[in-house]
Amino acid sequence: MTDFIFYLNLGWEHIISRDALDHQLFVLALIAAYPYSDWKKILILVTAFTIGHSITLALSILDVIRVSSAWVEFLIPATIVITSLDNIVMKNKKNTLMKMNYYLALFFGLIHGMGFANTARVMIAKSQSIAVPLLGFNIGLELGQIVIVFAILILLFILLKIFKVNRKDWVLFVSSGVFALSLKMAIERLPF
Repeated sequence: MTDFIFYLNLGWEHIISRDALDHQLFVLALIAAYPYSDWKKILILVTAFTIGHSITLALSILDVIRVSSAWVEFLIPATIVITSLDNIVMKNKKNTLMKMNYYLALFFGLIHGMGFANTARVMIAKSQSIAVPLLGFNIGLELGQIVIVFAILILLFILLKIFKVNRKDWVLFVSSGVFALSLKMAIERLPF
């Protein structure tokens, strides 16, 4: 049980800490186009991301795949650039964007999972079963994402209902800001 709690906390920190800006920006870009009333769809969406993250993390820990950390550090903000750009480009095709986001979340979760793979590979001994650490880490990650999602949805509710911000303006503002920040990150992390 101690191992489970340790990895649960590690997963929580992986998404909640100040060092997790890239993950937080990805979640923000991913859910920006959804109204707060779609909170169930949003939770399914971030769970798709966690599933992708889990698959790659497991494959990396088992040493089935290895990707240069320099490329992973570049690809993570690149996924955020693509997600936020999709919000801007597809703003008039909301239904198509929302369907596409499920695939993006799963696929980009695969890439984000590689970001923690090297650390996890070292932490989890070869003789140790990966089930408990992986389960604990991913539950912690999912709980952290849910907290971030509900914080964003509460902010969105306040902006739309109290301050009467236009929802399209919200999507454009958030997506543009996330695009700019993540593009800067991607450029800074170019692996060549």
